[in-house]
Amino acid sequence: MSPEERRAGASLASIFALRMLGLFLILPVFSVYAKTLPGGDNLALVGFALGAYGLTQAVFQIPYGIASDIWGRKPVIVIGLLIFAFGSFVAAWAPDMNWIIVGRVLQGAGAISAAVTALAADLTREEHRTKVMAMIGSSIGLVFALSLVGAPLLYGWIGMGGLFCLTGGLALAAIILLLKAVPSAPGPQGHAKLPLRQVLFDANLLRLNLGIFVLHMVQMAMFVVLPHALVSHGGLAAAEHWKVYLPAVLVSFAVMVPAIIAAERKDKMRPIFLAAVALLIAVQVGLFFFSASLWTLALWLLLFFVAFNVLEATLPSLVSRTAPPAAKGAALGVYNTTQAIGLFIGGAVGGYVAQNFGDNAVFAACAGLALLWLAVANSMNFPQRRQTAAATQTA
Repeated sequence: MSPEERRAGASLASIFALRMLGLFLILPVFSVYAKTLPGGDNLALVGFALGAYGLTQAVFQIPYGIASDIWGRKPVIVIGLLIFAFGSFVAAWAPDMNWIIVGRVLQGAGAISAAVTALAADLTREEHRTKVMAMIGSSIGLVFALSLVGAPLLYGWIGMGGLFCLTGGLALAAIILLLKAVPSAPGPQGHAKLPLRQVLFDANLLRLNLGIFVLHMVQMAMFVVLPHALVSHGGLAAAEHWKVYLPAVLVSFAVMVPAIIAAERKDKMRPIFLAAVALLIAVQVGLFFFSASLWTLALWLLLFFVAFNVLEATLPSLVSRTAPPAAKGAALGVYNTTQAIGLFIGGAVGGYVAQNFGDNAVFAACAGLALLWLAVANSMNFPQRRQTAAATQTA
């Protein structure tokens, strides 16, 4: 990649990371904090609050992408980050669960993912676009892991109001990074009619969209109940959860990096991708049957991080390589919309299931979803690396 492409990839991945870090910092401790608020004893309401931003994300992803075609990427991203920051400050002030939900809905209205990935495509050549998409995908997995380590500590120091204020501050910092560090973007080109039919009904893109939906639904549903499990089964107060998260995170990244290298450089994407989905299933089964001690919970969290990080890094890369060249923006808009729907449904349904059927029912449902994903992914045509494909055609 050229120096400008490396700078574009690193700075856009950092903008994604700053925004997602703010969102993910809430996840590990919110269900514990919610008990201190009016309405917080209702797990269904807690789950809805966790997933509420995903609902407005799903509504606004494609419109934001279209707006960025008409008025330019950077102005749309700035507006989205400002709305996200405002929602964070509303949630910081919120006196009850209803106002928390309002804040989370406003956070979701800052739906910049499609515009950011479209900007990444604008600033990189076709042959390097997969690398940049993988950088952005990896940044999400990284900040998710970091948030699980840092959130309990920060919650102990500054409380949930402070976490929401920090979230808003990180969004404002992302605006500065966008304006100062991201290379100049091409001017707005106007908006041509998107070939949505081609994108929506492409079999392999449908499989990938199902994958990101399931991955984030499972993630949100799990973390409706996991903080309580660490408190009740592990005997750890929320401020001490980092003692489990930190070792699990460090080891998971030591495993994930070689897996990503093998997938990209050695054309092992198919077996590594399918193995990560299978590992996700194993984690849910393990949590269902063996989650009565701190050590077993730590093991399943470690394995979850390995699977999540591999899948979070590879899915957007596969979308960018699978989508028709004329429809990459549309494909990424649909992909990000599907991801947001998964986040919303995961939080809302996870809370409902936990409230009415217990924690184990959440893990059983997550295992069933992941098993469905594995069956679908197994029939997918994985795109070859460019060098491999070219050699095949020459032969």
